[in-house]
Amino acid sequence: MVGLLIDDISMRFDLPNAGHVQALKNVTLDIKSGELMSVLGPSGCGKTTLLNIVAGFLAPTEGQIHLNESRVTGPSPERGMVFQQGALFEWMSVRDNVSFGPDMKGMKRKESAERVEHLLDIVGLQDFKEKAVYELSGGMQQRVALARCLANEPDVILMDEPLGALDALTREKMQSLVLDLWKDTGKTIILITHSVEEALLLGERLLVMAPRPGRVHKEYRLPFADLGVGNDLREVKKHDDYAGTREEILAMIWNMEEEIMGRAEDNT
Repeated sequence: MVGLLIDDISMRFDLPNAGHVQALKNVTLDIKSGELMSVLGPSGCGKTTLLNIVAGFLAPTEGQIHLNESRVTGPSPERGMVFQQGALFEWMSVRDNVSFGPDMKGMKRKESAERVEHLLDIVGLQDFKEKAVYELSGGMQQRVALARCLANEPDVILMDEPLGALDALTREKMQSLVLDLWKDTGKTIILITHSVEEALLLGERLLVMAPRPGRVHKEYRLPFADLGVGNDLREVKKHDDYAGTREEILAMIWNMEEEIMGRAEDNT
């Protein structure tokens, strides 16, 4: 199978007082190569835990992850991560940050330089390649993070709230960039967000997770990501089905949050 198989994953965290937290329970997903999936849900539903398991940062209590028929047992360049904060080397130049992965893999200098130049073109940072990262805006830093991830040529790009700290205008520009990169590179992308609007725009598949334990609540197949490629996202939001789907998901998550608050009050 070409793609990512999340096979009956469960994750339990044991606590010092002999208690435990069931972060995930029986999560199964078959994500085909080149698909773009957004994931959202209330706090505590296991979104980041699931992403960290796919990345290989955590080993699940039960179940397995397979990428292109190979079992995931730890971190690997074939699964790239883009964090909310870019996790960049701030004292290094943009170009040196992007070339870091290829350099560590021992790629020939000429090949590495050509790849870096191409990626800087794609993310619109050619004019800033000699700048230190700390000199850049938040949006530009996330562009560097995307380019650095792509420089390792991963099969899967994992994004954990990568646009959450950006202002509204920059966030919209970055959403368009993510869609363009998805179409141009053909990469599989899994993106976690707390924004329902962002999940609608950046997910041809949208997964809503429910908490305690974290599990798949509902999945949508949506047209908005394809419609947004190369187009004004504000126009996409005018689509006949956009507002209705947004309200349905907002109500779903709101009801989950109300249930969580009710449980908390019952335990006090």
